[in-house]
Amino acid sequence: MPRFGNLIFDHPAKPPVTPRQGSLLTYEVHRMLENFRLRVFREVAAHNNFRRAAQALYITQPAVTQQIKALEEELGGALFDRSGGRVQLTPMGEALLCGAEASHETLAIALQNVAALQGQVRGGLRIAASTTIAQYVLPGVLGRFARKNPKVEFELESANTARVAEAVVGGQAAMGLVEGPVHRADLQVTEWVRDELVLVVAATHAWAGKTVTLADMRKAPLLLRERGSGTREIVEEALQSAGLKPGALNVRMALSSIEAILACVEQGVGVAFASRFALQRQLALKTLRIVPVDGLEIARSFHLVQRRRPALRGAAAEFAEELATFAKDIAREKKRRR
Repeated sequence: MPRFGNLIFDHPAKPPVTPRQGSLLTYEVHRMLENFRLRVFREVAAHNNFRRAAQALYITQPAVTQQIKALEEELGGALFDRSGGRVQLTPMGEALLCGAEASHETLAIALQNVAALQGQVRGGLRIAASTTIAQYVLPGVLGRFARKNPKVEFELESANTARVAEAVVGGQAAMGLVEGPVHRADLQVTEWVRDELVLVVAATHAWAGKTVTLADMRKAPLLLRERGSGTREIVEEALQSAGLKPGALNVRMALSSIEAILACVEQGVGVAFASRFALQRQLALKTLRIVPVDGLEIARSFHLVQRRRPALRGAAAEFAEELATFAKDIAREKKRRR
């Protein structure tokens, strides 16, 4: 399993923390202090699916069914309507979920207060991020934060913008970081950092060390992301605004990942636009060169998304501060380059 300090990526070895309303409990504390049947119930309610709840809890689906059945027998009524092949909360289930969430939040606050009295930031923190951010921007931030807060355990979900927003709204992530626009009244969206999309060529390319014009771009074999990619849309819109319509471009190849594109550029297949964040290794190894394009600047904003209420606490609040510090560092670096 990939680890960096206490950072956990993709598949943790033990059941993941599923934050609800800002909860930052570790699995061990969760297991000891929260009624397990209520935890199972909350997972089924969150996913509207017994199988996915079982996967989240790292138990079998029959075990989930057994726990829900026992809870329903204790309460004397059905918590879920399973007719028509769908799983939906009944009125009794809705009432129980409200109380279960409130209980979970109260316990989370109590544990955070205890940790604060001990001068510690601890617990579990799950965040979600768009692919470019997760792969190229966050590792350094997470590493720095983990060194300062060794008792915090992370889970990072890499997904598209829509899924990140869904995870934050549903309480599966304390916060999210996205590349694309998010238009949801139930989320607070703030600009985090500005990302530059720059033209890159192989170190041996004739353009290396030069500034090119938009006219030069018409002839260049261009490598782009696949259609539907947010990065491709941003590049095409910027070029069109500068006077280069998509049909006038010499698109040599469309690829589904930035790593594949950069590898092809290194081999001299063509030129490409890429996030400056994604180029750290290639620039350090001097296999790629950034080429300015006269009259063209392509930038986008990465955004932090979080629920409007409650306010971030504990590890989530500390991590938000780390993100703010990183943003200031990036702004200073960009100013220095100018």
